[in-house]
Amino acid sequence: MSHRPYRDIIRRKSRQIMVGRVPVGGDAPITVQTMTNTPTEDAKATIDQIRRCEEVGADIIRVSCPTEEATRAFRLITRAARVPIVADIHFHYKRALEAADAGAACLRINPGNIGSMERVKEVVRAAKANGCAIRIGVNAGSLEKHLLEKYGEPCPEALVESALEHAKLLEDADFHQFKISVKASDVFLAVAAYTELAARTDYPLHLGITEAGGLIGGTVKSSIGLGMLLWAGIGDTIRVSLSAEPEEEVKVGFHILKALGIRARGVKIVSCPSCARQGFDVIRTVETLEARLQHITTPISLSILGCVVNGPGEARETDIGLTGGGNGRHMVYLSGVTDHHVTDERIIDHIVELVEAKAREIEAANEAAALRAAE
Repeated sequence: MSHRPYRDIIRRKSRQIMVGRVPVGGDAPITVQTMTNTPTEDAKATIDQIRRCEEVGADIIRVSCPTEEATRAFRLITRAARVPIVADIHFHYKRALEAADAGAACLRINPGNIGSMERVKEVVRAAKANGCAIRIGVNAGSLEKHLLEKYGEPCPEALVESALEHAKLLEDADFHQFKISVKASDVFLAVAAYTELAARTDYPLHLGITEAGGLIGGTVKSSIGLGMLLWAGIGDTIRVSLSAEPEEEVKVGFHILKALGIRARGVKIVSCPSCARQGFDVIRTVETLEARLQHITTPISLSILGCVVNGPGEARETDIGLTGGGNGRHMVYLSGVTDHHVTDERIIDHIVELVEAKAREIEAANEAAALRAAE
């Protein structure tokens, strides 16, 4: 127990699998995934989009394989990618067999629409032969007919039963390198299904609120649903499903993990909503700093407060702080202590310089610690 127990998250104990070289589950960091939206047949466009996702921190990227031409391009894509690539399979199980041969790190299959159990078994054989993991991807919008007849509608029990039926099939084939998702667009349904599934199996869970919506609405829904589950210690890998570019999904995913103190990447900005007391344009300053600091991957905390009401208090808790003052002069805090002043026209460039310097300092200290540990 830490000295701030209200912040503690006790993570559900799950077994660990490997998706390529990335561990998922167990004590591995919770990974952030996204999915490309370019035509997979266009290998160059897909690889370019994968690069953009890699640059903002994506750990795993999923690519649809709906056609034979797509799986031919998939081979080029997996060779070019720096992160593991998951092949997304629907309806045509042969695409899974082809993708496994083409370098997929994981095969995502939806039991409700891939066909017969024998087809699922063929996918398992291909996964075994190629060292692929599998994700059992249950979705409220495509449940098996017999479960809809049994329960009358998509419900937590139906989603969990579907997942466990197919987990049993993989286990019977002596295959255990799989994770499970039970996604729904309804937050209540998804949270209830994941909570029940977490209590009934120790396989790693892939979290997501599917078809969540656009950038703002989808971020809100995903933050509520994923936040509830992650806070309860449930979840080993996440995808924020947005009607937005995949890079945005990755950014939102990291922001969710960062807000819960689960995983840190880049600059965490604490900023006020601004009001008539502000000593500088807080909104525009934060917008500009977010854009200018995207290249920073080292975890750093930065507070941007418009006045002295809460500014000094927030600055004491961050690596770098800026508090609005009078006459165009504002206070800069370093490691929680007042250090110097900055004028209006220098705010952006000065804060960027301070953050970049702090990142170099932290990275150097980490490298030195790693060298000492190696010795």
